[in-house]
Amino acid sequence: MPRRHTAPRDVLLAAGELLAWWAGLAVLWLVLVTTVDTLERIVGASCAAVGALLARAGRRAVTWR
Repeated sequence: MPRRHTAPRDVLLAAGELLAWWAGLAVLWLVLVTTVDTLERIVGASCAAVGALLARAGRRAVTWR
């Protein structure tokens, strides 16, 4: 089976989409939380990253891209 190569443009688009999802989810978390300390920032950033990965995977599953 031939190996499929990913174009650099596709990698940048995927990274941009993940960053956009992460930023949106992180801002939403900041709006909803009242006090922010270091541990809460780490947990919020981690949850936003997981949410961004799931959002991208869900969008790809629906659009078949």
